[in-house]
Amino acid sequence: MIYNISNKKTAILAGIAVFLLAVDRFLKISAINSLLDQPINYIGNILQLSFVKNYFIAFSIPINNLVAITISSIIIIFFLVFTIYCIKKRKTLLIGFLFFIILGASSNLIDRIEYGYVIDYLDLNYFTVFNIADAIIVLGVAGLILSQKNN
Repeated sequence: MIYNISNKKTAILAGIAVFLLAVDRFLKISAINSLLDQPINYIGNILQLSFVKNYFIAFSIPINNLVAITISSIIIIFFLVFTIYCIKKRKTLLIGFLFFIILGASSNLIDRIEYGYVIDYLDLNYFTVFNIADAIIVLGVAGLILSQKNN
């Protein structure tokens, strides 16, 4: 296979996504195993590591766990199909951003299936509590939007 700059960018994005997913899973396992019983403060009171059970979906919308699992699964399947389309069309940069979304959503889906809620642990005191998987999804969506804006 011949690699061009786009393939290298995709590989780098995929590598970053896998690394962030590994960190996310480690922190979630740490949180669930009571290693975060007491919040750990970073940067004063602005950022803390703590354990929060998140029963909601995006924007704190309350929803039944089975419905959340179903919706998440459908979204992941949609993005997998779109990734296959992008592979066929050689839209390599998009593949990297789609990979971010798929991995982030999959990590949160694993939580919902295994525990019945998503494990959140990054507490921005004046904003919200979230996890790295949420950030990966946001980065993937932002990358998709910005890449389309440049076309």
